[in-house]
Amino acid sequence: MSHRIVPEAAFFDRRRFLETLGAGIAAAAASSCSREARSSEGMLSPPIDRSDVFPAARNLAHDLPSALSRRGLTPREKAASHGMFSEFLPGRGGEVWRYTEAFEAAPWKLQVAGACERPRVLDLDDLFAIAHEERVYHFRCVEGWAMNVPWTGFPLRKLLDTVRPLPSARFVVFTSAARPEEMPGVRESRYLRWPYVEGLRMDEAMSELTLVATGVYGRPLLKQHGAPVRIVVPWKYGYKSPKSIVRIELTSGAPRTFWQIRPHEYGFLANVNPNVPHPRWRQESSYWLDTGETFPTPIFNGYADEVGALYPDEPRTPRPPLRPGETAR
Repeated sequence: MSHRIVPEAAFFDRRRFLETLGAGIAAAAASSCSREARSSEGMLSPPIDRSDVFPAARNLAHDLPSALSRRGLTPREKAASHGMFSEFLPGRGGEVWRYTEAFEAAPWKLQVAGACERPRVLDLDDLFAIAHEERVYHFRCVEGWAMNVPWTGFPLRKLLDTVRPLPSARFVVFTSAARPEEMPGVRESRYLRWPYVEGLRMDEAMSELTLVATGVYGRPLLKQHGAPVRIVVPWKYGYKSPKSIVRIELTSGAPRTFWQIRPHEYGFLANVNPNVPHPRWRQESSYWLDTGETFPTPIFNGYADEVGALYPDEPRTPRPPLRPGETAR
């Protein structure tokens, strides 16, 4: 090891080098932070502004099930960063928000038609004129991940009452937007039968829990959450809560839903039930989206007291695993 004195010029050259290197590292870190900030801002920016509606008062009568309330809310950033929305990111969950830039959430029209006395078409002003409230619901994806989310909206029953369903109306069918020019999943996944269609029995649709959601975390819905209007059915797997809906139709017969049109393992009822396995995995446990921590899956996603009576034949004991090709309930 040398102990020679470093010449003054070399010392200052070295010091300038280190200062330049430090400045470069700091600039790179600042640039990275700036990019992350811009990304976060884009991920969390609602596509519309309705400060006249949000935030809405929370309805404490519809809070989390007691077994899940200790967990608290899922962080807003985590809920916004991961989801299932095949119109943008088909076939898998992920960072849906990265594929939504071209999507236009306003203006918007929602048609309500079919077996009813007063069919109507609503724009966003019509939807936001209905009294809104916030509810915290437990959400469970069929793939196993779960979160606790504060949705803002109103019971679907309120909207259906305005169109006066006919006695023949036994099902409610939801159709989502399908815009190839704005939705890369629609444009690139020609093997899927668009648009996305889902449905509920009339008694399920009229449940006080079934929500027309226009907001999340006290602000209007983000694009990746289904802006500007979606359905939330908290006791069913997430695919039963269609996003960015453009049509609600009352029908006498059961609809052929998106996942039923192609041979698939997803059933029509789709109640969260640890006793009914998916053909490719079991459902006894769930895991929190933000931490990965697992916990036992509660039947009806924790809402058995509210909706259990609707399903007297729902399996309350474990069923054997389904074989490939079989369809879950």
